[in-house]
Amino acid sequence: MKKYILALDQGTSSSRAILFSKRGDLVSLASKPFKQVYPKPGWVEQDPIEIWQSQLEVAQRAIKDSGANVSEIASIGIANQRETTVLWDRETGKPVHNAIVWQCRRTAGECERLKKEGWEKIIQKKTGLILDAYFSGTKVQWILNHVPQARQMADSGRLLFGTVDSWLIFNLTDGRLHITDPSNASRTLLFNICSLDWDREILNLLDIPPSLLPTVRQSSEVYGETDAKLFGVPIPLASCVGDQQAALFGQVCFSPGVGKNTYGTGSFLLMNVGTEPVFSRNKLLTTIAWKIGQKTEYALEGSVFVAGAVIQWLRDQLGLITNSSDSEHLAEQAGDTRGVYFLPAFVGVGAPHWNMFARGMVCGLTQDTSKAQIVRAALESIAFQTQDLLTCFEQDSGARFTELRVDGGASTNNFLCQFQADISNLPIIRPRVTETTALGAAYLAGLAINFWKNREQIEEHWASDKRFVPQMQDKDRHLRLQQWKALIETAMIFSEKFQGR
Repeated sequence: MKKYILALDQGTSSSRAILFSKRGDLVSLASKPFKQVYPKPGWVEQDPIEIWQSQLEVAQRAIKDSGANVSEIASIGIANQRETTVLWDRETGKPVHNAIVWQCRRTAGECERLKKEGWEKIIQKKTGLILDAYFSGTKVQWILNHVPQARQMADSGRLLFGTVDSWLIFNLTDGRLHITDPSNASRTLLFNICSLDWDREILNLLDIPPSLLPTVRQSSEVYGETDAKLFGVPIPLASCVGDQQAALFGQVCFSPGVGKNTYGTGSFLLMNVGTEPVFSRNKLLTTIAWKIGQKTEYALEGSVFVAGAVIQWLRDQLGLITNSSDSEHLAEQAGDTRGVYFLPAFVGVGAPHWNMFARGMVCGLTQDTSKAQIVRAALESIAFQTQDLLTCFEQDSGARFTELRVDGGASTNNFLCQFQADISNLPIIRPRVTETTALGAAYLAGLAINFWKNREQIEEHWASDKRFVPQMQDKDRHLRLQQWKALIETAMIFSEKFQGR
């Protein structure tokens, strides 16, 4: 009897594997961090081999720790960090370069050149995306133009491109499958979200041969089976979805107008907008949420590049905290920031400002500023950035959120959730299962094999863990938001004056 779904959650800073029961309960979890590589300021890379090996290791460990028999696993679902770009040799299976991570800014200059040539509106209309170094297209172009032999290999049909989902599936199937799904394809800057196909005009613009590209399948279907030697027996691969869309599904945001915010390495606010793409007037992204049973659904998205990553930075680079969980205690201890504000623009800023050249900034320091106040300001910055997105969503939709469902690692921080409620004047709802990215991938994999019959059955599993209600006075909220806006404006002026220097 099939009892479990195995979800592989390949994130920006760690690989995770979670075994879920039919009730959507977490049975076992294994996680392993992996190395981030910073060759130059603003450049971010990862070793694709380490990504794959860490993901395989945690998958095997999650199964072992659960005590389950591999034959009891009905299928595997994959959620992955998006936009991160891998190119590899189809014959040897070896990458030709480190993965270029979604945060990497190395192609900012190329994006600026394309904007000056008038491509920005054309690309946005086709892909729903802003012309930015965030996305995969110019990363692929960079590898082809800068890695020895890459262009020749591409022209001869020997090179393959994929986001991390494609790379994992290629390895899970011993090279038999080179595929992706529409949610991931829609993040590459190469996929037309209206025609649902790779866009030849953009491929020609970036000089990317179509032979590199994976086949686009549904987000929920049986693609094939894992190689038997990996887990002892073959296991069906039955879902593939970008991590933020997976979290949207895991939070059961199945109806237009319902949204969630994930506090991970970055912070990502998504709203289901139904079966027709909705294009933003406020620099939000239009993206494919998922494709199930030939039905494509779309989402509006606001992307913050640095959220939970700022806590890792305080821990690893400054040594202000020993563990990420220490941030909550220090923030409470501080009482307030005493006027300190922190913009963690380590790799530029995303929505709604989209400035590839902005860098981090702290203001309001005095001689008696303590590390507790800096930590508190860092946590507050996550909520402030989210509030900027909420304002854009409300302007685009003409409606106000009545509540916000949150998930991701930093959502376990009670201070952050309460401050988000205060600064946004919204109830914040944290679900019982906060691993909603993995859960969404599991649900999609289960639907493909009738492990769960329909979405209604899945909705029955969702439950709230805690509800945070606003407590801040209106006048205090307005003042804090004005001061935050002043910091953003200062950072924009600085980046414009010293762009790229």
